[in-house]
Amino acid sequence: MHRLEKEFAGRTLIMETGRMARQADAAVYVQFGDSAVLVTAVAERKRSHLPFFPLTIEYREKTYAAGKFPGGFIKRETRPGDKETVSARQIDRPLRPLFPDDYRNETQVACFVISADQENDADVLGMLGASTALSLSSIPWDGPIAGVRVGRVESEWIVNPTFEELDFSDMDIVVAGSEDSIVMVEGAALEISEEEFVEALNIAHPAIKELIGFQRELVEMAGGAREKFEYEASEPPEGLEEAVGSRAAAQVGAALRIADKAERDVALSELREEIVAALEEEYGEEVGRVRGIIRDLEKKEMRRQILEESVRVDGRGLDDIREITIDVGVLPRTHGSALFTRGQTQALCVTTLGTINDEQRIDSIDLPGETSKSFMLHYNFPPFSVGEVRMFRGPGRREIGHGMLAERALQSLLPPYDDFPYTIRIVSDILESNGSSSMASVCGGSLALMDAGVPLRGPVAGIAMGLVKEGEEVAVLTDILGVEDALGDMDFKVAGTERGITSIQMDIKAKGLSVETLQEALERARKARLSILEVMGRTLSGAREEMSQYAPRILTVQINPEKIGEIIGPKGKTIRGIEEKTGAKLNIEDTGVVTISAVSADVGRAAKEMVEAIVEEPEVGRIYEGVVKNTTAFGAFVEIIPGVEGLCHISELEEGRTERTEDVVQPGDVVQVKLLAVDERGRLKLSRRAAMNGN
Repeated sequence: MHRLEKEFAGRTLIMETGRMARQADAAVYVQFGDSAVLVTAVAERKRSHLPFFPLTIEYREKTYAAGKFPGGFIKRETRPGDKETVSARQIDRPLRPLFPDDYRNETQVACFVISADQENDADVLGMLGASTALSLSSIPWDGPIAGVRVGRVESEWIVNPTFEELDFSDMDIVVAGSEDSIVMVEGAALEISEEEFVEALNIAHPAIKELIGFQRELVEMAGGAREKFEYEASEPPEGLEEAVGSRAAAQVGAALRIADKAERDVALSELREEIVAALEEEYGEEVGRVRGIIRDLEKKEMRRQILEESVRVDGRGLDDIREITIDVGVLPRTHGSALFTRGQTQALCVTTLGTINDEQRIDSIDLPGETSKSFMLHYNFPPFSVGEVRMFRGPGRREIGHGMLAERALQSLLPPYDDFPYTIRIVSDILESNGSSSMASVCGGSLALMDAGVPLRGPVAGIAMGLVKEGEEVAVLTDILGVEDALGDMDFKVAGTERGITSIQMDIKAKGLSVETLQEALERARKARLSILEVMGRTLSGAREEMSQYAPRILTVQINPEKIGEIIGPKGKTIRGIEEKTGAKLNIEDTGVVTISAVSADVGRAAKEMVEAIVEEPEVGRIYEGVVKNTTAFGAFVEIIPGVEGLCHISELEEGRTERTEDVVQPGDVVQVKLLAVDERGRLKLSRRAAMNGN
């Protein structure tokens, strides 16, 4: 066993190998504070038959890590939750580009969260452990990398902030990088400027290099990096690339000038079939490599057109944004809806408003108890959006990741829950896709929220930036297409308001990208975002004043917590009576906040008045309309507030002498009485005579 113990970001970092999971190619235990992960790396020694690199990254949280049982009826861990899925993608994205281009062996990296101190997030530990395990293993990989989380509390930068510190931080950004450059960024912020974002990267990179140094030290302690195993590169037969190139180069260039995605795909498909037919007899089964060779030609030609001619696949200039069309209120019975179309990317976004009963319950190992979530954005990517036929299944990792990115972009702009006590769900159904569908979800989601009457602090827009880099030649692309994402060197998604960035995600394939290039991309993204916000503002500039008639109405009443029992009543009789009489639903928190959910404003007001009447404190000098509950020889007891009675003495029933109480009032009569006084024992003195006289 080899163990390394260091101080990092004010806490103890432990890295260990050789004790656990020894039959894996490599396994690393990483502990930071009392949070710990076990990360393993394993690869098959034979080439996969699949036409792509089958890399799997698994990130699984064990509930025993926090001394908990899994929630629900099944008391064992089942499918990964959204947090686990996003963490797995976060580890995958910086690792994947560092495997050899021609490597096709099935490879798996598994990260188990086995201790959770509910103070330190384990996701960045998983990234550190994955890089270290791959570095120790014999798996071909060009690392190492590392990742840190950056926060800022009251202008003070914090590396790997605790959960408590993040509650007060104006940003939560995970940055991954090598010793030379930043390769991945993901996170959310409270409208930070582009300059502040670059500053966060500059804070992160020295910490990343420090972690890479720890990895190298552990590898040396373990006897140095193992020799990487040889894999089957499977080179194409001699002459095939030249044969395809001579037949296809010019036609690939022509196809890449077809603006419509579907037409371009048809042209390339017909070209592949034509070349396969021409070369099949000569090359036999090896002719199956034609697709990959044409893809390489497509990549080379696309990049040449951009760098030499400053012309993109669809004919746009480098900074041009595709045409945008917007329709809001497109669905008659939903609470808010928007159809956002940018070029050949289209998102149908729908907002639904609900009550506290609609909140999503979350059982997390990062928190001491069960929590709830009142804002959700769900992103769906059906196969017809790209003209394909596939099985409809549950949301995949990409859908969950894109939904989380868009959710973060909007969340910080929502009104405080106390001011707008609704559970909010946005669904973004992608109807067409040709690049940047997650950012279309941000734009459409913002519009759908405002269409539903949600008072956002400001509208939000998103844009995806790209990059093509060959040597010293660099071209930054605005509003990238799907092919520019696939064949380019960067996918840089930036969402925000006029005031600043709220969500960001960046993946870089090129090495040695300068900070100046990133700053240029950020500035162009800001200009594009402002342009899109202007277009959105011409359609809907702010939240609608009136919510949909089909949306629930939610009112809140703050009562004295000591009065909660009076609202509930014996065995819940009082609260049930209010709900049955009005049709509203009531929820009472321990703090005394009563939330009233109703199908209409009138129903809500009626329930609110009944609640206020129950908890109302009697006011001396006020005239009340009450019900005579009982009569005696010395007067009548009148209920002026539900559950609150006072005595109207016989002498206070009317002017002059009254012989019998029943001569003036009977039980069940509704009378007006004035509250004259409340004695030291809390008894109420009422007067019908004073109320009649108006004094």
